[in-house]
Amino acid sequence: MTFQQPNIDLLPRHPIIIGDAREEAGSGDILAHIYPGTGTVTREIRMANASDVDRAVASARAAFPAWRAMPGDKRRDLFFKLAALFEAKSAEFASSLVAENGSISAYAPFMGYDAAQKFRYFGGWCDKIHGRTIPMWGGPAHDYVTYEPYGVVGVIIPWNGPLFAATMVMAPALAAGNCVVLKSPDMAPYSAMKLVELIQEAGFPAGVVNLITGAADAGEAMVAHPGIDKIEFIGSGNTAKKVLASAAQSLKPVGLELGGKSAVIVFDDADLANAAKCGVSGAVSANGQGCVNGTRLLVQRGVYAQYLAMLTATANHIQPGDPCDPATMLGPVISQGALDRILGMVTRGVAEGGRIVAGGERMGGDHANGYFLPVTVLADVGNSSEIAQNEVFGPVLAVTPFDTEEEAIALANGTEYGLGAYVHTQNLRRAHHVTGQLQAGMIHVNGSGEAMQPNCPFGGWKKSGHGRLGGVEGLNEFMQPKNIWMSLKEPEA
Repeated sequence: MTFQQPNIDLLPRHPIIIGDAREEAGSGDILAHIYPGTGTVTREIRMANASDVDRAVASARAAFPAWRAMPGDKRRDLFFKLAALFEAKSAEFASSLVAENGSISAYAPFMGYDAAQKFRYFGGWCDKIHGRTIPMWGGPAHDYVTYEPYGVVGVIIPWNGPLFAATMVMAPALAAGNCVVLKSPDMAPYSAMKLVELIQEAGFPAGVVNLITGAADAGEAMVAHPGIDKIEFIGSGNTAKKVLASAAQSLKPVGLELGGKSAVIVFDDADLANAAKCGVSGAVSANGQGCVNGTRLLVQRGVYAQYLAMLTATANHIQPGDPCDPATMLGPVISQGALDRILGMVTRGVAEGGRIVAGGERMGGDHANGYFLPVTVLADVGNSSEIAQNEVFGPVLAVTPFDTEEEAIALANGTEYGLGAYVHTQNLRRAHHVTGQLQAGMIHVNGSGEAMQPNCPFGGWKKSGHGRLGGVEGLNEFMQPKNIWMSLKEPEA
């Protein structure tokens, strides 16, 4: 089997888009972007630096007064036009999505549909943002609240799902009346470029959305920039600490969507076939590199052996393949460094008592030039072990038995993370009780992520972040309330 190379000619060429100008080079260092499927260079990109950030922020600030003042129905119509473009041109994103991080081509149509739905949903809010009045006591007065945009929002997105993350933030931020400076990740730059090109094609005013493609120095310049009013960061906890420390110097508000170690609880009354399919999805979705993926499987002891056999069989059935092939269900991880880190965690997981029942070794043969690892399952993992407590960010599942309902809750809550959780049971009382006790921002019962719609709030507890994206809660993240009190007391004679 010969692995295909994504069509380089179809990749966008503009790492910097400021105002209405598309630029083929920034002012920073040159990056040789690597395609994870074959380990080859797609293109050399001159990235942005602090001077480019300055220009992008100036463009956004200049555009903000008119964008904020634009009537809601006009903004709404732009959103709906953009949504229609996403649906019509979703196939054009395929090369970018595959080339930038090894995403499988089968997901490309879904990503276009998902982006369209986000802009349709939040487009519907554009003409429905309104204030409220508050009854007063202690004297005649009229008191009301308005909700107003921050101004310029800096959006820093991760490499594992740039299009998904960018649209999740930008749709509510723009609907609320903010302008945006978006940083495309250096390791996965292309789909964000294509996104901003499509926004321009839809007719959004120049400067409302500006793009810089850069590394950590560009992100640091954004967080420290006095012209950016709020930062929305999606990424790792370690980087988030640096973002918060920098933002603290100017007391800049920051929204965080961070990592997770989401538990999948399988009770003995579950539909085991569905639970095994959903369990494997935690290793397959985004090639195992999703923040909310369920990768820590807690299984009731009475069905542990049976479930483990089903899980292993399902895992062995899904083999990594060419991301360009529409039949492929699992692609590579992002880099050689990531692959080495993941295999190191698997090795230490075995040393701490786990046993490998599927996968565990890098793919050779036709896969040897890329960064491929099959679905890897470790059984009998202790909940205090490194691989149970820390995010692997690869196609690796850790399976742990439990006996009682309360033990399952304690195990699920026994990490520093609280992004997602998944419960498999046919018992309605149990479903309500367990979900009520779990410390996570998103919980699905008998599913594996199907309900991540734009009208649902998404975000984490504990070290998985704070703030919400999606739903009216996500819209409110990008607006500031203003209270206005007016005396109605009669003038004194």
